[in-house]
Amino acid sequence: MAAFIRGARVAILPKNVFSATTVRTVSVASVLRCGDLLSRVPNSFSCLLRQHRRAELQTRFYSAKDPLTLDIIRDRVLLVLKLYDKINPEKLTVDSHFINDLGLDSLDHVEVIMSMEDEFGFEIPDMDAEKLMRPADIVRYVADREDVYE
Repeated sequence: MAAFIRGARVAILPKNVFSATTVRTVSVASVLRCGDLLSRVPNSFSCLLRQHRRAELQTRFYSAKDPLTLDIIRDRVLLVLKLYDKINPEKLTVDSHFINDLGLDSLDHVEVIMSMEDEFGFEIPDMDAEKLMRPADIVRYVADREDVYE
């Protein structure tokens, strides 16, 4: 038994015809356009519609990024490096060399660059990443990329 409603691309079927995962593939947006349809919808599907309506009401609005300064960038870079388990926080300074002073190898250097990409939300090309051997280099690179000059 299927009920087809004019103007909507939805088939309303009894509960035992499809599993719960199949019912969720029905076009919910087209069902919501029909005003009196909720009274005809089976209980399991009407629950899904109510959840969809709640999700429509809970819309997130994103704003611009927080303004960056050189001090904020430096603090974030040092925090990420202090949280890296292979770096001794007592030896870490802005001018520490990753390989010579901190004892990291090339794979650790790649992991540090990847964590900086995650922290600041942009990808660092490999050609540029090879030159970032100190936290000060990373701070300067991020500041140049984000147009922060002080």
